[in-house]
Parts: sequence; C-alpha cells; structure tokens
Amino acid sequence: MQIEDKTRPPRQGEELDVVALRNYLASTAPEAAGDIQIEQFPSGHSNLTYLLRIDGHEWVLRRPPFGAKIATAHDMGREFRILSKLHKVYPQAPRPLVYEESGDVLGAPFYIMQRIKGLILRKDLPDGFDLTPEQVHAMGMSFIDNLAAIHKLDYEAAGLGDLGKPAGYVERQVTGWTKRYFNSKTDEIPAVEQVAEWLAARIPGDTGAALIHNDYKYDNIVLDPRDPTKVIGVLDWEMSTIGDPLMDLGTALGYWVQTDDSAEMQMVKFVPTNIPGSPTRRELAERYAELTGADISRLDFYYAFALFKTAVVAQQIYHRYKQGHTKDERFAMMIMGVHVLANEAWRVAQESGL
Repeated sequence: MQIEDKTRPPRQGEELDVVALRNYLASTAPEAAGDIQIEQFPSGHSNLTYLLRIDGHEWVLRRPPFGAKIATAHDMGREFRILSKLHKVYPQAPRPLVYEESGDVLGAPFYIMQRIKGLILRKDLPDGFDLTPEQVHAMGMSFIDNLAAIHKLDYEAAGLGDLGKPAGYVERQVTGWTKRYFNSKTDEIPAVEQVAEWLAARIPGDTGAALIHNDYKYDNIVLDPRDPTKVIGVLDWEMSTIGDPLMDLGTALGYWVQTDDSAEMQMVKFVPTNIPGSPTRRELAERYAELTGADISRLDFYYAFALFKTAVVAQQIYHRYKQGHTKDERFAMMIMGVHVLANEAWRVAQESGL
C-alpha cells in the first residue's frame, strides 16, 4: 500500500540543473554530496517542492515558482531561518540543511531540508488505508491539539520574537489580502468585494500573540502511518509569523469542509475532512478554546476571512496562469474556486449576526 507521497519527473519548465546542484552541494554541504536523482512532488500550489535522492538518503528542496513576483510569499531565506530556530524547540518542524541565497545555482534562491517520511493526507485517503470513524475523529482532535501546542510555544525563547508584528495584525491582513485581490483581479466576482467590505467594517481587536503557521491543514502535517492520530511533522512554514492565533484557527477551519457543506464546497475541498467520523468545525473550535482559553464568540469573522484569503490565493494563482508564468494545467480552473469560496464567505458573513 502506497502511504508516502508519490513523486514524478519535474513538470515541463520546472526542471532543475542537476549538475549545478551537485557541484553546489559538493562544496557547501558534504552531508548531501553525491549523485542526485530529482523528482517533483506534484501537490501544492505555492513554492515548488522536489525530492532529492542522494546516495541512499532523501532530502527535500524548495524554491519559488517560476515567474513568481510576490517576494514576501516566496522568501526562501525567511523560511530557512524559521526552521533553523524552530526545529530546536519543536522537533516536528523539518531540520534545514542549507540555503542558497544568490539564485546563481538554480536561477532562484532555494533551501534543502530533511524529509520527514510518513502519511500526508491529500484530497482523499490513500487506497486501502481504512480508518474507523473513531480513528478519524481522534485524528481530527489530534490535528487541532497540535495547532494549540504550536500556539503555546515560547517563540521569544526560540529566538523568533522578531518574526512579525502582532499589534494590528488582523487589520493588516484584511487590508493586505484585499489589495492582493485587486492586484490580481481578472474577472468580476461581486462576492469577493462584498466580503472584503464586510471584513473591513468588523475588524476585532487583537486577541493575543503566538507563532502562527498560516497554512495549517492536513496536507501540511505528517502523520505516523502506524498511528495516524500522532503528528510527527509539520511542513510548509513559509507564511508563518507572530500574529493573532485566532486568525490561524480560522485558517485551519477555512480548509475544513464538513459533510453538511454545500455541493460546491465539497468540490473545492483540499483534504479528507468530510469522511465518516470527522469532527465538525464547531467541535474543533471548542476543543481549541478548551485547550487555550481563547474566546471564540467571533469565530465567524475568522472563518469568513480564511475563506476570503483562500479565494484570493486562488485568484493569484489563476492570474499567474493567465499571464503564462506556469504551464501547470491544474491552475486553469482556479477561477471557479474563487467564485465558490467567495460565495461561501459571503453566506457566512450574512448569516453571522456580527
């Protein structure tokens, strides 16, 4: 049974220079020196991720997408520095190996880290990997317990205190993501702009400061295949910062499509959160509040913002596809996701009572 992520040859236009990479590693990272076989992880929509097989060992290389213009969203050095400090206090974060800043080797900055091997849940459970409803429920609870644990980390002691500016974080996020939408707008989608206005008029005060992941969902965590209720790795820290933890909770819930959501939302689900036994978003939020003491009375704001943000991310990806910066055909239908997510966010806003 295939549990670990499948890889494939790099997509056309996303190949890496094997000779240049081998020469670079030979001179800078003897631990990873040797003949290299390169494959690509086909999942993910942001930074490109490659598997390096080097003399019986496996490493992961991450670099920005070709043609990317959004520097802050693809800052390889920032992600490398975060992992360098975070791994010491939170071993579920991958151990980073080396960072190449100049772009001279592969045409863009990149970093290499250890591969954490285990079960990563994508859109559906792996074939033949059957879980009871009780196991599925426990897996969901472990998922949210781990998010609470991340938020409880002493980020100052870890040396990550300068990672972000928590004061005014929510307002900056609403303003920033609204601007990103208009900078990448291609179609008229009224719901996006309606939600942006609704959010801007209801920005809550800061609820605290924590290290937040900012993209926390099943396919960014690694589970123990022998016990899928155990989180053994958390990946993709590229957007992590110091900010309001309820925004991070909202992001996690924004990816959590449950069984009673609309057919349209079922079509855009990222991960298997609607299988029998899965906790509801309300159950997850209440568990989080129990563990952290957080006030979740304004949860609809954070959930609607998460849907809005994901709609904007889909819009940015679609814009990049339309501009010809990627040939990944998965991106051709992204505009439909913008419609679905924005409509759902507007429904939540209208029914929230906030």
